[in-house]
Amino acid sequence: MIINEVLTSAWDFITNIWVLILFFLIIIPALQRYFINGARKRILRKISRERKSQVITLIHRQETIAFLGIPISRYIDIDDSEEVLRAIRMTPPDTPIDLIMHTPGGIALAATQIAMALKAHPSKKTVIVPHYAMSGGTLIALAADEILMDPHAVLGPVDPQLSDGMAAYPASSVIQVLDKKPVERINDRTLILADEAKKAQAQMVSLVTDILKGKCGEGHISQIIEELVSGKYTHDNPIFPEKARELLGDCVKIGIPESVYELMDFYKAEMGARKPGVEYIPVAPPERGQRR
Repeated sequence: MIINEVLTSAWDFITNIWVLILFFLIIIPALQRYFINGARKRILRKISRERKSQVITLIHRQETIAFLGIPISRYIDIDDSEEVLRAIRMTPPDTPIDLIMHTPGGIALAATQIAMALKAHPSKKTVIVPHYAMSGGTLIALAADEILMDPHAVLGPVDPQLSDGMAAYPASSVIQVLDKKPVERINDRTLILADEAKKAQAQMVSLVTDILKGKCGEGHISQIIEELVSGKYTHDNPIFPEKARELLGDCVKIGIPESVYELMDFYKAEMGARKPGVEYIPVAPPERGQRR
């Protein structure tokens, strides 16, 4: 009898421990995500009301698996382009768009789709950069009518990068191999990469030229291509606001709304599951006392 009571008590204790573990590992993170998602939505509505715009976010923070400490890279992918294009389509033609970007770049096709869709929107387009918008993020920023940057935020080159499945190589560097070595000393794989590199660079020059037509950087296209596309710098070279203004003109402004910093804090705070790359409120809320 005593043994049965002891076993029952031990089993109840173990069960309670597992309930607590389940609570801390599943329920608390789920509640945290729920409240943080709600807070982000409220701030998005606040920014939308303040700026009378459709606010879209494209946020890619580096995440970490808490137990193993392994960094997970986030970048612009096709899922992101689908979501951003959907948000742009849902925006009324007379409503400005504010795109808040924090990204290292990503898939060229996805970034190109977003850039062209953003440019095509008939109302004013503003890209807001609180920290960085590199590579594909910069390509998207070029499509905007106005770029708002934190004083220490950066853009970056948009020179093509080629991958052979083992590593990524700057297209400009691959092309230079042809000038520095006789063809008979270059293996077939490198020759194929060099051919692809020439095509990729020509395509990027054409794309950037098209994006900049009608924009404030249109008068400096040759300089922009030299600085951003030619491979003059490494792909992670930071372009601070002052340099961006030299290239793109007065459409680059230093300073972003305080509410954007508040929004970014809620991306940093979230733990656990994959953070959303794209968020938006489908219809920009009208101010109180007004009807759409």
